[in-house]
Amino acid sequence: MPAIMEATDGAGRSQLAVSFTYRLWRNPDDRDDPVNLKHLDPDEQATIDTVPPWPRPAWLLEFLEIMRYPRLWEAVRTSWSRDSSDFTTLEQQLVDHTNNVLMNHYRNELGLGPAPTEGGPWQVGVSSINAATLEIDGAEVPAVEIDTDPFVYATGAQLRPDLVTTVVIAREHLPYVRLALHTRTPATT
Repeated sequence: MPAIMEATDGAGRSQLAVSFTYRLWRNPDDRDDPVNLKHLDPDEQATIDTVPPWPRPAWLLEFLEIMRYPRLWEAVRTSWSRDSSDFTTLEQQLVDHTNNVLMNHYRNELGLGPAPTEGGPWQVGVSSINAATLEIDGAEVPAVEIDTDPFVYATGAQLRPDLVTTVVIAREHLPYVRLALHTRTPATT
């Protein structure tokens, strides 16, 4: 499921990013295998188990079913920037993507309260980045990685001067994921 972020200014669109969230199948050959289910916290379990006195729409039933499985939340993000700046570099985009995942999915582990978070010592920085490679369309390409955070692993590559792709995966899911990207082309009608 994609998420789209866009920025505009007086000259039009200045930035566009598309992030994809994926369902994780620990055993993709048998999707009914209980190993594919995630541990639900009490609130999630109550949401699934509570049946209201009125009929639920099909989309809600589908969403409740999806809640039973782990997700790779905004795991892959591709970002386009019209203008180059310190904020649009591959390194900064990887740091921003990583910190976004950390802030939104590891609040308890990081000791963050429910209020909006401006930053702090929990954030990764550009100094955490190392050179790496990433498989894209079957070829190893130069990339960078953040392999120092205890909760996530992150990597990314420059696709064109104005286009970067970044990947952030929870460490607990890494044994079940092959870190390789494939270029998607727009559907034709």
